[in-house]
Amino acid sequence: MNKNPYEVLGVARDASDADIKKAYHKLVMKYHPDKNPGDKSAEEKFKEVNNAFDILKDPQKRAAYDRFGDAAFAGGNGASAGTGNPFGAGFGGFAGGAGMDDILREAMRGFGFDGFGGFGGERGAAQQRGRDLLDTVTISLRDAYFGITHTVKFSSNVTCDKCDGHGTDDGKTAPACSRCGGSGVVHTRQGFFAVETPCPECNGLGRKISKKCSKCDGTGTVHKQRTLDVKIPAGVDDGARLRLAGQGEAGQNGAPAGDFYIDVHVAADDKFERMGDDLILRADVPFATLALGGEIEIETLDDKKLDVKIAAGTQIGSRLRVRGHGMPNARRSGSFGDLYVEITMSVPTKLTEKQKKALADFADTKSNKKSGWF
Repeated sequence: MNKNPYEVLGVARDASDADIKKAYHKLVMKYHPDKNPGDKSAEEKFKEVNNAFDILKDPQKRAAYDRFGDAAFAGGNGASAGTGNPFGAGFGGFAGGAGMDDILREAMRGFGFDGFGGFGGERGAAQQRGRDLLDTVTISLRDAYFGITHTVKFSSNVTCDKCDGHGTDDGKTAPACSRCGGSGVVHTRQGFFAVETPCPECNGLGRKISKKCSKCDGTGTVHKQRTLDVKIPAGVDDGARLRLAGQGEAGQNGAPAGDFYIDVHVAADDKFERMGDDLILRADVPFATLALGGEIEIETLDDKKLDVKIAAGTQIGSRLRVRGHGMPNARRSGSFGDLYVEITMSVPTKLTEKQKKALADFADTKSNKKSGWF
């Protein structure tokens, strides 16, 4: 009987992949035959550790064990069988508690037959949904403010225009396969249970194409260069993923197309720092203006010029809020964040004699102060 892989590795059931690997490496070094020559118990423990790791490192096998326990691997030590089947070397001797249909469904998934007939799918192998496609674009903060249309050029499978995706020479829907009755699957018996497999007559399509389309060879798709205009909305966040439904690769023989995704990265800006929908602009203000008060002119990200009041005694590092001049909110139309003007000051490196005297006189008036300007 298989031992609990979690107990063998000494990890919890919700352990992360990293924790499982760490525990495995520690134990495999401890019980390795080279470190324990002639120790049969260490050799057995080494095998147990490897078998446990073989189950838990594979998402399908781990899910099968979590669901069915030892029943998932009954009939032999399937964890290290190396067959690609998440249930091991055989299907005999299932323990009670797991339904036969559930176990068979999981087993067929392990063999790559997910989606055939009674095992959770509506189409055979020849009618698989088209692949999803992904593109990545980096835009400027200004483009993120206004929104932009990004043009993507790529190649992918598209629906054949000669047969309209049916794969037939005349462009019409092929008749139902006589062997499987249009289901795309046939039933065979292995021992005491029946298994559904793709129909060999129609390759799981459910329809029998007597004369294939000369352009797509019966697949219903052809490879073609494509151009897609993707509208990136104003206010888009860095790291956002946009989805264009049905714009991925075409599915074969009339199956639905996949989706097209685009990951958006917003580059850092030289002048503005973004914090959600708010923006931060650092403004260099003369000392006299900070001390006496006044106004400075700033330019917003959308090229507007604004006068910002500086109160007398404003400190370096202060942030003045200008409402409604931040980034547009991509989720709420017409809503904008705020712009914060962060006060900085540059110390002049060249002064006239008059300026030096004025500063010296000011310093004299503060000579009785320990520190600070005021």
